[in-house]
Amino acid sequence: MPPTIAIIAQGSMGAATAARLTENGVRVLTSLAGRSEASAKRAQAAGMIDASDTEIAAADVILSIVPPGEALPLAQRLTPALTAANNKPVYADCNAVSPDTVKRIAAAIEATGAPFADAGIIGGPPRAGYGGPVFYYSGPEAGSLERLNDFGLVFRRVNDEIGAASALKMSYGGITKGLTAVGSAMLLAANRAGVAEALHAELAASQPNLLAYFQRSVPDMFGKAYRWVAEMEEIAHFTGGGPSREMYEAIADLYERLAADNHSEKADIGALAQFFDKKSAK
Repeated sequence: MPPTIAIIAQGSMGAATAARLTENGVRVLTSLAGRSEASAKRAQAAGMIDASDTEIAAADVILSIVPPGEALPLAQRLTPALTAANNKPVYADCNAVSPDTVKRIAAAIEATGAPFADAGIIGGPPRAGYGGPVFYYSGPEAGSLERLNDFGLVFRRVNDEIGAASALKMSYGGITKGLTAVGSAMLLAANRAGVAEALHAELAASQPNLLAYFQRSVPDMFGKAYRWVAEMEEIAHFTGGGPSREMYEAIADLYERLAADNHSEKADIGALAQFFDKKSAK
């Protein structure tokens, strides 16, 4: 029998993950309490079923896929229902949070008697022709997540330590999204200095792989920058302090400003888009 999975919430990752599961015969629950009309439409398109907290606590597995700042509040919200549940689901926190944060979430869930799994998602949302993303997981009671590999998802074990999967996610995201931030900052600086075309020509000649990466990652960031702010703050905490922490706090500030610009004048966003659009047309 396919398991019953609860996924909260219905963002691009959560809804696409649900769609992959429902395509493979899995019943997927969610909570639309307080959610927007757009969330409800994504849930419906993915085959997700609106459910109460009590019904969610009766699922076989709960996948928490929310913005970092909502991860602990969601766990705390579900605590009463999980405490009352007769059969405890595996609660997998799949969010971009630091190991310290995920340990606080684990403490809240484990107090209910439910097994906890630390998880980190690497890759984009599931889609046709793409086998990912990979859900890396860790924790002594997380092994049962492997059964989801039979229903279209990819779960890979890191080790038995709570925090290990989150540490991997922080490290990977710090590199990829940090590199996107560095590229964006320098492309904007070159544009202000009037040397954007010369920079593009030099990157094409001496760093074609780097230019190709920026061609993909920078425009893809425009609509996601607002979600990356809290993730960069979690990564800043993960680094342990000093210049590394200050660097990621500054990257969080950059993404916050780019997100605000994307919802207003699009001055910087427009300049970044033009850097690639104009040069790729030549």
